[in-house]
Amino acid sequence: MSDLSSKTCVPCKGGVPPLRGEALLALQRQVQGWDVVEEHHLFKTFKFPDFRKALDFVNRAGEVAEQAGHHPVITFTWGKVEIKIYTHKINGLTESDFILAAKIDALTR
Repeated sequence: MSDLSSKTCVPCKGGVPPLRGEALLALQRQVQGWDVVEEHHLFKTFKFPDFRKALDFVNRAGEVAEQAGHHPVITFTWGKVEIKIYTHKINGLTESDFILAAKIDALTR
């Protein structure tokens, strides 16, 4: 389990710059399979054998997000869930985005 998954998301009130460059790469190495897209957001696709398992995952991921107070974009269809995470207040990435990604990953273990 990633060390990130044991951390707590910190609500972003704005006024902090988004992470860039090596800071992003160092955090990305801690969340397997997540793509950093244009230094703006994290993206990952999860595959499931049917609609029900995808829906169950969406509900569990939604609960994790709600508990963290950090809400990703979640799209799902039969057997597939796509998650996009970024900090809306700064329109970019913070450590909290990677923490949420690690917590969501933990649901698949």
